[in-house]
Amino acid sequence: MALAHAIAEHLPYLRRYARALCGTQKSGDAYVRACLETIVADPSVVGSDTTPRVALYRLFHKLWGSANVDLRTVANSRPQPAAGVEKKLGELTPARRQALLLTAMEGFNVSDTARILGVGEEEVKQMVAQAVREISDQPSTKVLIIEDEPIISLDLQSIVREMGHTVAAIATTRDEAVRAARKTEPGLVLADIKLADGSSGIDAVRQILSEVQVPIVFITAYPERLLTGERPEPTFLVTKPFVPETVRVAVSQALLFT
Repeated sequence: MALAHAIAEHLPYLRRYARALCGTQKSGDAYVRACLETIVADPSVVGSDTTPRVALYRLFHKLWGSANVDLRTVANSRPQPAAGVEKKLGELTPARRQALLLTAMEGFNVSDTARILGVGEEEVKQMVAQAVREISDQPSTKVLIIEDEPIISLDLQSIVREMGHTVAAIATTRDEAVRAARKTEPGLVLADIKLADGSSGIDAVRQILSEVQVPIVFITAYPERLLTGERPEPTFLVTKPFVPETVRVAVSQALLFT
């Protein structure tokens, strides 16, 4: 029971990480489920030499990289990537992607990331630096920003443009967002949940996705509303307040799977 309480608060964020790594909610959640099944079968696999959060992510990575673990459920649930996606993922090696996501998106320091991945701290620094260089080479796209707070909107516009992308439109309500998506045909959407007129960014995204397939990154101060496990949930989620590097990594990772 004590172990269950210790890891429970970290599970939504492990799910977020697994999805960002895998590229889909279904595949990422399947890996997390395998992780939990392993803990139930043998609680000692978590270990007691570090914090519960680091131990949980470390176990996840042991399963992720193990050829001895039966993850047929994961394999069956994982959609086959298109040739272009396979090429991009091949260019950005899994270890480097993991190091970048762990540090920039999940907020682990270099020391904890090294523990999770089972490598040295200097190697983590090198992997992160290389991953940052690699994602900077991505082709540009048009980005629709759905955000009603002017300062945050300006920050997102600046990040998008610094990455070499163009801002297709800025929307502050659900209806504006849907109209903008139809008009501009963006290659990526950055969306908040609570919008200016009380409408929902979730509803806006659902309507957009019913008309066109486009990667979505939710950027919100209310991550718990999207990490309940009770509905289809986003693959890419950034929590406010954010640092620019977190947004850059989420954007780059989302575009890897387009």
